[in-house]
Amino acid sequence: MKLTQAIGVILIAGGAIALVMGSFSYTRETEAVKLGPIELTVKQEEKVNLPAWAGGGAIALGVVLLLVGGRKR
Repeated sequence: MKLTQAIGVILIAGGAIALVMGSFSYTRETEAVKLGPIELTVKQEEKVNLPAWAGGGAIALGVVLLLVGGRKR
């Protein structure tokens, strides 16, 4: 398998995951107050929305790379 075909497969898989999931979240921990030995931390959950056009574009680009990488020169 050529490099372009491998990248194409990765883009197709990533685009499909982005379309199915739609978003993902993660927890960010920040230090709010520090008074001597006492620390106060705040945990915030952040959500990242993945646009549908990005997932579709990744799939389309992956298909193009598969087609171009599969051509014989």
